[in-house]
Amino acid sequence: MKTAIHVFLILVLGVGLGLAIRAVRGPGRGSSNGPADGETVYTNDQPLDVDAAVNDTPSKPPEDEEWLSRFVLTERSGKSVSSEDLAGHPYVISFFFSTCPASCVSQNQKLKALQDEFEGQGVRFVAISVDPETDTPEVLREYATRFGADKDQWLFMTGDLDYIRRVGAEIFRLPVDKKFHTDRFALVDADGAIEGFYNWPEPRQFEKLKERITEMLNETSSSDSR
Repeated sequence: MKTAIHVFLILVLGVGLGLAIRAVRGPGRGSSNGPADGETVYTNDQPLDVDAAVNDTPSKPPEDEEWLSRFVLTERSGKSVSSEDLAGHPYVISFFFSTCPASCVSQNQKLKALQDEFEGQGVRFVAISVDPETDTPEVLREYATRFGADKDQWLFMTGDLDYIRRVGAEIFRLPVDKKFHTDRFALVDADGAIEGFYNWPEPRQFEKLKERITEMLNETSSSDSR
């Protein structure tokens, strides 16, 4: 009987000590009371640094942001083009590389079809290389001529590979790496928000993409006429 009482007292003291230590340290990961020190909180699929939010840290240049919200890349013309430059009209984002022998060719043929259908209208097409060491502006200029890419409507972009990885993952939620990309287009609205993702090899999704572009152009036109 005495032994059982001793065991019970030891357990009670152990639990009490643990709670005391926890109270001093504060809540850990997984606690419903809030994030631990240094923990990243995810809001709307993007991380929010708690300290930065509290301190109201000023915006930094794109390459220095902890989580990219905008981008600047080099177009085949040699000029820098930013996400701010694209604002005001919808655009379609794709990733490719010029030495890709098959899927990229088919993908860019799809973009050529979109360019022909929406020629002279507000939508733009932004193709970002995932092999920037090879795809210099000069190479991209030559590559773009193979598809009859309009220099104002269909942009071909290059830059630093690590930065392009971040642009793909953090801004457009698409996994990219050197000579690697998915068969998906991201449609971005006039305000810079992603409207949706479309698997271009799927005929129904490609048709849906065209429908949404038409709707967004009509919405933009209606807004401009007010």
